[in-house]
Amino acid sequence: MDVVLMERIESLGQMGDVVSVKNGYARNYLLPQGKAQRATAENLAAFAARRTELEARNLERRGEAEKVAKTMKEVSFVVIRQAGESGQLYGSVAARDVIEGLDGAGFKVDRDQVVLMRPIKTLGLHPVQVNLHPEVSVEVIANVARSEAEAERQAAGEDINAEEEDDLAMEVFDDDTADEDSDEAASDVEVAEEEVAETEDD
Repeated sequence: MDVVLMERIESLGQMGDVVSVKNGYARNYLLPQGKAQRATAENLAAFAARRTELEARNLERRGEAEKVAKTMKEVSFVVIRQAGESGQLYGSVAARDVIEGLDGAGFKVDRDQVVLMRPIKTLGLHPVQVNLHPEVSVEVIANVARSEAEAERQAAGEDINAEEEDDLAMEVFDDDTADEDSDEAASDVEVAEEEVAETEDD
């Protein structure tokens, strides 16, 4: 389907561009959201007549988005999740969790504004892109931790996952050392028993 874009859309084009898109994408997203119109002669003529007005409105909305971006830039919010010793989550953090986190920080965003290529599945500080306007985006930080205390440590720069890996390595090392000590002790006992046996034979 050919459509005329009513605003800039990444990967498609600028306001006023006529582009070809899949019918489903147009019917389910672009047209209902008012981001595009069918590229009919009537719609193209109407757009041309209103272009100056639409561009002025877009400029105003972009200015408002830029103001929000200045306050939202690098905002960090905490998401509490259960996770294993390796830092892998029992579950994941999705776009709705980002929306809730930003809402708690005083920012209202919609699902289609959150750019999360795949769910977050590990502990740590994860950057997430939020599109405030077709031409304005900002990066926020999802601090995924098992507790508020752990989140504070991560925010202070500690790598929780690395520390847990070190702890696991130390546990393995301690187990190996204990096994070696046990083997050495058993060997000493055997030597002592042999010496006693030799003495008795004499």
